Amino acid sequence: MPRTKSAKRALRKALRRKALNDWRRNLIKKAVKEFKKAIENKNKEEAEKALREIYKQVDKAAKRFLHKNTAARLKSKYAEIFNRSFK
Repeated sequence: MPRTKSAKRALRKALRRKALNDWRRNLIKKAVKEFKKAIENKNKEEAEKALREIYKQVDKAAKRFLHKNTAARLKSKYAEIFNRSFK
């Protein structure tokens, strides 16, 4: 446990950031689940919408805690899955 005032403040800040990062990571996971469900059902419109949501959430996460190359890799991965599914 932190002892000094500044360390206590830093802990509170770290916990707030962790909560936001976890929330954002959860949004990405939800978007991926929607995307996979749409791919399974062969619903191109829903898959396209879910793919856009994945892009949006990954880009927002890349601003904060996700490495830009990881974000690019994820976006590329799901775009490839979309393209293979709806040739």
